[in-house]
Amino acid sequence: MSDRSRRDIHQDPMFREIVRAQLSRRSVLRGAGGVGVAAALAACGTGDTTGTTDKPAAAVKDKSATEKIVRWANWPAYLDYDEKTKKYPTLEKFQQQTGIKATYAEDIDDNDSYYGKIQGQLKNGDDIGKDVITMTDWMAGRLIRQNYVQKLDKANIPNAKNLNPKLQDVDFDPGRAHSLTWQSGYAGIGYRKDKVGRELKTLDDLWAPDLKGKIVVLSEMRDTVGLIMLSQGVDISKEFTEDQFNTALDVLQKQVDSGQIRQVKGNSYLEDLRSGNAIAAIAWSGDILLAQFEEEDPNYTFTLPDTGGTLWSDNLMIPIGSPHKANAEKLFDFYYEPAIAAEVAAYVNYICPVDGAKAEMEKIDPSLVDSPLIFPTEADLASVKVFHSLTPDEETTYSEAFQKVIGN
Repeated sequence: MSDRSRRDIHQDPMFREIVRAQLSRRSVLRGAGGVGVAAALAACGTGDTTGTTDKPAAAVKDKSATEKIVRWANWPAYLDYDEKTKKYPTLEKFQQQTGIKATYAEDIDDNDSYYGKIQGQLKNGDDIGKDVITMTDWMAGRLIRQNYVQKLDKANIPNAKNLNPKLQDVDFDPGRAHSLTWQSGYAGIGYRKDKVGRELKTLDDLWAPDLKGKIVVLSEMRDTVGLIMLSQGVDISKEFTEDQFNTALDVLQKQVDSGQIRQVKGNSYLEDLRSGNAIAAIAWSGDILLAQFEEEDPNYTFTLPDTGGTLWSDNLMIPIGSPHKANAEKLFDFYYEPAIAAEVAAYVNYICPVDGAKAEMEKIDPSLVDSPLIFPTEADLASVKVFHSLTPDEETTYSEAFQKVIGN
């Protein structure tokens, strides 16, 4: 939400949660491990930060003063939506308050595939047709390193001060010069408790014989392989060896080859759980909880494995060729209003990065104020890890090996 892809599940907001992903969507933030909330959030957003940079493109003339539009590309099911009106309530408010016409498209299903679509235009400094894009930490780091996004004018975003202090200085974007966190989330175990008949607490629980052919896992390398590595005692927030990575990949290969894993999928994995083709998954927290409340079925269960989960973030950025930079910055500022951030959080079920949103949630839905999936506990943050930054060579090596295992 981590690298990640999603599904079209727009419904009335009820219970929502968490602050995704890497290779395939949302892709995601990862951080902490016995060090508490501050250290966990400080680690949020680690991405691929090394490698060569492209030459900065020529400055683009900002037409915001005369062209009152802003165009936003986001992941599916990642903004509050009203099924009756077929509109996004907070986006409607933004348009009314600013007079800026906002167009919104669920164009991002996977970090890599979306990058592939826009990379050529970005390299030339061309307008990609979007003024705001929402990318996972590691991909955000790549875009910043390649000079494919514009530096933010914080004078136009006074509400940026509301960003959680521990997210204000991340390694892929020091000082948040080019990005602001949209949402964050966890990857862990999601399952149908009524179908499984017991609690699933560890990764090994997914490999039980009676679950053969009923498991789906994420096509996000950092989440699926990351969880397996954590189960093997590897700290993915720090440098690890290729042998350690391959040892985890061997487990995935075994479970794929044996038929234990039904499929490796992007956000569409949730449809397998809904249809009953699968009853357990390596999953994203918000997806499982949203399904729980959309279907009014408490059997949808999400848990962080005993050995830990992964933590990811997605980030708002302005492409290098956008001619509506000031309008985009007004959009950022609007969504960093605590009341607006709380309204979004109450729908999308992901971790809210905006300080003050918790108090505003009292007015929207008091039942969510203590939700650890929107406002995480110190214990949960201490049990999750951020997948550490990979060099370009590591990214290529590991990604190719992962894609081979999952059949791509």
